[in-house]
Amino acid sequence: MSLSKRYSQYLPNASNLGYALFLAVNATAVWGGVFPFLPMEIQTQTFVVSFFLAQSLIFAVSYFASTLGVYFLPGPARKFLVWAAGLPYFLGWCCLIAAVYIDDEALKLAIAGGALIGFGSAGFYMAWQRLFASQKPEVGNRDLIMATLFAPIIYFALYIIPIAVTVFLIPLVFMPLFALAILVTSRNTDLNQPMFEDLPREHPGIYLQAIKDYWRSAFCIGAFALSCGVIRSIAVETPEVGANVNIFSMASMFIAGIAFAATWQRKSLQLSVSSAFRVLFPFVISAFVLLPFLGKDYVAPFAGALYALYNCAIILMMIQCAQASRERGINPVFIYGFFGGIVYMLHDVGYIMGIFVGGLSELGLQPLTSIALFSVYLLALVYFIGQGGFKQALSPNRARAERIELIPTAAAPAKRKRPSASAEDEGEARGYQDRVSKQCALVKKHYKLSDREAEVMELIARGNTVARIAETLLVSENTIRTHSKRIYTKLDIHRKQELADLVDSFDPRALKDEQEGKRGSGTPS
Repeated sequence: MSLSKRYSQYLPNASNLGYALFLAVNATAVWGGVFPFLPMEIQTQTFVVSFFLAQSLIFAVSYFASTLGVYFLPGPARKFLVWAAGLPYFLGWCCLIAAVYIDDEALKLAIAGGALIGFGSAGFYMAWQRLFASQKPEVGNRDLIMATLFAPIIYFALYIIPIAVTVFLIPLVFMPLFALAILVTSRNTDLNQPMFEDLPREHPGIYLQAIKDYWRSAFCIGAFALSCGVIRSIAVETPEVGANVNIFSMASMFIAGIAFAATWQRKSLQLSVSSAFRVLFPFVISAFVLLPFLGKDYVAPFAGALYALYNCAIILMMIQCAQASRERGINPVFIYGFFGGIVYMLHDVGYIMGIFVGGLSELGLQPLTSIALFSVYLLALVYFIGQGGFKQALSPNRARAERIELIPTAAAPAKRKRPSASAEDEGEARGYQDRVSKQCALVKKHYKLSDREAEVMELIARGNTVARIAETLLVSENTIRTHSKRIYTKLDIHRKQELADLVDSFDPRALKDEQEGKRGSGTPS
């Protein structure tokens, strides 16, 4: 691939610019705990708390409602209902603008504006997620990551425009622009994919299995959301601090976008949300412990770092949900609504608890001290739940190295056999199940198949039927047929027997020697 072609894929387009504009506009009313483009005199604590409480609760509830709606009414989910998100979003901003001019009704308008913007922004997130999930993985993931990189640039560019003008441009110009970007880009969406054709109630077991597989990841990301909710409660008390939180969080988003793009450009990534959370958990806990000692000057940079982690977690959440939709053939709104509902509800818990605990002066603790203590407790509780709770802790299947044996000293020492390894342990030690498994791993690496595509390919190579594979992987038969088409395209074959022959005879060393021989003779490979 030429250098120009290699980097042209990272240039702005309608998809990533539209989503970046949406993220930048959302940051002016949703993320940082302050409205940077509204007059400071109306941003009383009551006004801001009321807005964010209404906005965040409706936002989280909308995700759960979307999950239930897709399950029971899958028909409307096939369409990009941009107007259903755009209308409340527009009206919500109109309420905020009206609050500037109608002092007597400012509080009511703040609550109405928060509820409408919460509902509208959730609808837009759903639309963007459907769009990214419906695209090829490399295209959808690229646009998602690049939008995260472009959003802070657009956000800081908004400060160039006079504040009195910007607040009107958001509902009248910017919102129609990113709504139009969804409509234009979605024209190329293939609505015949299994994820859109699927009728969830016909096979609820597939959807139940998806919930079982992903709830732990949702709780791990929710822990970062809870932390950001607490930080937002601190920012609400002082709008000036909230303004700095916005600036630090958007700057950290820019850095996170660069890190994602640069790393992804150099090599493929395989990440586990649960494992990443376990690594970062001690640092987040330690940062909260320092909060009462370093004071409010520490809040903004701490919030910026926390939002950087949160932004990365949200990117991973959207990528994981899109991957689940493609691999399992389930509706992207269902899995994203379930994921987001847990994450944003935990954010609300952090926000509400932060406001409540910060006001408990009768305990004799400083607000930052009480918030820090309660945050550490909540994070530890979420961590415990996310790791499986008591059920996992008391499971008899824990690793043998963690077990303690107490053997009576009076008993005669019996010659014990070495515990036999489980099938899973043996598989890990050996690496491959058999020759077919090893050959499939080589084909996967050479042709850059996804994990699920490699899994389906191996089952096909072993002679399984479509129905049998669908039953084994707990997905629909249409999903398996879609995977098969993609596999055949990547391998440049057309029949099941060709796949079996390719797997059986594949030799990457011979293929490499052949390609080098063609290059040496001047024959194009």
